[in-house]
Amino acid sequence: MRIAGITIPDDKQLAYSLPLIFGIGRTRALEILKEARVPAAKKGTELTSEEEQKIRSLAEAFTIEGDLRREIGQNVKRLKDIRSQRGIRHERGLPVRNQRTKTNSRTRRGNVRKTMTSGRRTLEKT
Repeated sequence: MRIAGITIPDDKQLAYSLPLIFGIGRTRALEILKEARVPAAKKGTELTSEEEQKIRSLAEAFTIEGDLRREIGQNVKRLKDIRSQRGIRHERGLPVRNQRTKTNSRTRRGNVRKTMTSGRRTLEKT
């Protein structure tokens, strides 16, 4: 089954395979299945064409995949263009939402560790 250009695995339960689509999480997947009146434990191979069509139409009613990625990118670009604090943090590759950067930002700053060597600070990449 394909939704928004993404192939849903046939051997997985629908409750776990629908969140593979960008913009559909676990909760939204369960809501879609509930509204389509399809059991969450059902697999892709067990679906009838009518159930497939119902799930596809409900999922595509949301902003998903390419449209959502484009919208997020435009929002970040707008923040950068107006030179807001959040936009500047995005440009510099630093945490955006008030997280501390002294110790806990390894994923945004890279694996840079500060070590004390004979009383002076040195940067060490490991």
